[in-house]
Amino acid sequence: MGGIVFSRVRKAFGSFVAVKDLDLEIGAGEFVSLLGPSGCGKTTTLRMLAGLEFPTAGTIAIGGRVVNDVAPGKRNVAMVFQSYALYPHMTVGENIAYPLRKQGVARAEREARVRAVAETLQLGALLDRRPKQLSGGQQQRVALGRALVREPAAFLLDEPLSNLDAKLRAHMRAELIELHRRVGKTFVYVTHDQLEAMTMSDRIAVMHEGVLQQFAPPRVIYDQPANLTVAGFIGSPAMNVMDAELVAAAGGAVAANGLLRAPLAAPGGGAGGARTIRLGVRPEDVLLGAGPLSGRIRVVEPTGHETIVAFEAAGASFVARAAADFSGAPGETVPFDLRSARLHVFDGATGGRLELSGAGPISAA
Repeated sequence: MGGIVFSRVRKAFGSFVAVKDLDLEIGAGEFVSLLGPSGCGKTTTLRMLAGLEFPTAGTIAIGGRVVNDVAPGKRNVAMVFQSYALYPHMTVGENIAYPLRKQGVARAEREARVRAVAETLQLGALLDRRPKQLSGGQQQRVALGRALVREPAAFLLDEPLSNLDAKLRAHMRAELIELHRRVGKTFVYVTHDQLEAMTMSDRIAVMHEGVLQQFAPPRVIYDQPANLTVAGFIGSPAMNVMDAELVAAAGGAVAANGLLRAPLAAPGGGAGGARTIRLGVRPEDVLLGAGPLSGRIRVVEPTGHETIVAFEAAGASFVARAAADFSGAPGETVPFDLRSARLHVFDGATGGRLELSGAGPISAA
């Protein structure tokens, strides 16, 4: 029973509200990432779940039990910190066994559980070493082992890979995915790295300024961002966004600005009166080399498997993913098109997603 429910949870530090009326339900056995920039409230949320902070209002339940007033050690959760927090004077085996010693687990059972966890994490040959003799990835696995040996209902991980280099982070992501699959427990993972969240999570909770913006599977977060905040944070390079006017038309609407006209389909066949909107398109949906539109190239960045091209068109800035053999150069004019079916439409005032989609070819204004 590792399900977790936040109900109207608020956390204030004096006049500063770090988490605002959070409603979030995490299913037993899910891998959920809390994702957002620094200061968005994700770590505060995790610390409240761990019992290291107490909510100002609302309730937190684990496995159906409200834990607002339950001490951290009695919540049946295990936390893995960014710093690993290993005891330098203890061996790997002693570090992993430490929570069991604190619980008074008999020596024979303690040793058996440590061996089982060490085998799971491929630490069996390192049990007699001390932390200073380990690599960063090995230290991270020891920290995971110390959490795993407790057999908690949920694992709470606070940016555990941020101290590792890029190659080791990729390796540890794969190890965490496999570990979650093997143990089948609830994982709540805090990160500012969208790649970590997208590759590991069953669902992602995107937070901004203490407010939950969207909670959905990674594919939905990417393909159907709930608002401009989510659209701008998810994706690298970021989504291209431009101002436009939305005007009702037969069977739908037309989005228009100084660069283009884009026919849009609206549920129910209408889109209301004229209004200001923001049109979004991801870099992979900007098609360079042919099309009704044109822009002037500013920067070309070959990356090996693809080329990132930044250009301007009618005063708007765009970034496109082009083929590795793209031959354009800064200062040149390049024709381009947009995949109309992949346009994202947001309300110009609120930034919220509008349920409109591309309904035909895009034309020049």
